Amino acid sequence: MNQARSIKQNPQTDALPNFRNLGVVLRALVLGNALALLGAILQASGWKDMLPQIMQGTTLLAPVMLSSLLLLWIGQPLLERFSYWRGVWAVNILVAAVTFFISYMGRTLYLADPGVEPYFDLLRSEFISVFMCTLLLMYFRLRARVLSRAVEDARLQVLRARIRPHFLYNSINAVLSILRANPRQAETALEDMADLFRVAMADDKDLVPLSREIRLCRQYLSLEQLRMGERLCVKWEMENMPEDALIPALMLQPLLENAVYHGIEPLVEGGCIEVMLRRHGSSLKIAVHNPCAPHGEAKTHDGNKIALQNIRERLALLFDAEASYHIQSGNDFYRVEISLPYMKNG
Repeated sequence: MNQARSIKQNPQTDALPNFRNLGVVLRALVLGNALALLGAILQASGWKDMLPQIMQGTTLLAPVMLSSLLLLWIGQPLLERFSYWRGVWAVNILVAAVTFFISYMGRTLYLADPGVEPYFDLLRSEFISVFMCTLLLMYFRLRARVLSRAVEDARLQVLRARIRPHFLYNSINAVLSILRANPRQAETALEDMADLFRVAMADDKDLVPLSREIRLCRQYLSLEQLRMGERLCVKWEMENMPEDALIPALMLQPLLENAVYHGIEPLVEGGCIEVMLRRHGSSLKIAVHNPCAPHGEAKTHDGNKIALQNIRERLALLFDAEASYHIQSGNDFYRVEISLPYMKNG
């Protein structure tokens, strides 16, 4: 299994893409075919010549791209040991070798123009393949840099938003209300508050064990229940959910916080938040469902979309297309569903 990864304050963005990631493979295929289509259009002498040019390019591009991506998938553990520029050279050499082998073995099929010298056409195919490979690597490098910057900015914003004055004020009032009647419970509540703020401000790994995230969420909910009493209930469904699974840190707690402030608190009678965690094959499924006041019948809290945007950004950076984030909203309910790859330490 993959190990936990960390995005530091000064992230190393010059890294090759993960060729075992579905999003990377799909982007490479789409962009590669788009570049080939553009090249065919530029080479065509007219409308009638465009289709033969596209067909000619596709017959070589498809086996070269699929073979190269397969070999890169196999060699991913070795590429991770290289520095960025050595990795770039290695990828380009591999693509050039695959292009040479396929072009040479099928030189009669891939010869674009019978009047062109075979070896010239072979070298031209080599140059085009390396050029396209370099462009794709530049795209993935730029994308990683942009996403890393966005995630770091989002993280700083969500940490500031998490230490919200009204949350601190309500938590302190909840502790003061039970301090004389139940000092031990008040002491436990203060310890929970300390843990919450310590984790929120810590520069920790981005992937943490699910058991730790659940423990943090229970501490947060216990503080809210001090304030809201029986109006707030939480139902946990964790069938077939391995607690050693890794998820992004502070991913579940903001979802619960939104469910409390936007869903349960505006309801006079309160309500029950349903948290569903399960493993489905090689994926983890996480869902948070809460009732909410019908539209227009109750005044809800403003915003706090920063935390949700932060979750989207981190899922995109860590898992790309292998993770999904969906929201279902009805007249009296709100539901967030997240799917991400099952990972654990070791």
